[in-house]
Amino acid sequence: MAITVLNHPLASDLLTILRNEQTNPPEFRQIAERLGYLLVAEALSDMRTDPVEISTPLEAMTGQQLHRPVVAVAVLRAGLGLLHSVLTLVPDAAIGFAGVQRNEETAEPMEYYTKFPDLDSARVLILEPMLATGGSLSWAIDKVKENGAKDVTAICVVVAPEGVKFIEEHHPDVRIVAASLDRELNPNFYIAPGLGDMGDRLFGTV
Repeated sequence: MAITVLNHPLASDLLTILRNEQTNPPEFRQIAERLGYLLVAEALSDMRTDPVEISTPLEAMTGQQLHRPVVAVAVLRAGLGLLHSVLTLVPDAAIGFAGVQRNEETAEPMEYYTKFPDLDSARVLILEPMLATGGSLSWAIDKVKENGAKDVTAICVVVAPEGVKFIEEHHPDVRIVAASLDRELNPNFYIAPGLGDMGDRLFGTV
């Protein structure tokens, strides 16, 4: 498994705004989308391209276009905060959804909904902003693999060392792209320093 942590001043700036408890939901959603552009661009940085013949205003040439298909799988709810970033950069990406919620006592994932397009030959981007224990992301990876996915990259905002280790042990073939590798999980299984519950902060819920 490989993990890539963004090393870019823009990413640091945007992540600081997301971490700030004073950032309200409308701004939080906007900033998450902007940070998502950087994360998606990095996640596709090793994507194969295909030659395509075009004509510029001056002459014919061979350009390169992103190999298709690309599928984004949003882990509900928080993954929705990164979905528009994928669709802005790759408008023809297909979309899947993986509904899971965390058991607050055990921190284990509980499934309630899954719906995927064809995954067999696709580059699959799993949108899971918070990689804490690793249970939810590992569950989502299991689900997409069960449905034919072979090329999987996880896009996260902040990750904890414990979650990274869990994914490395259970899915060593999956690459993680994140904005930050944070310090640890706290006793309540939240990432510290983290940014709180991303789903709540995106949608203004408590």
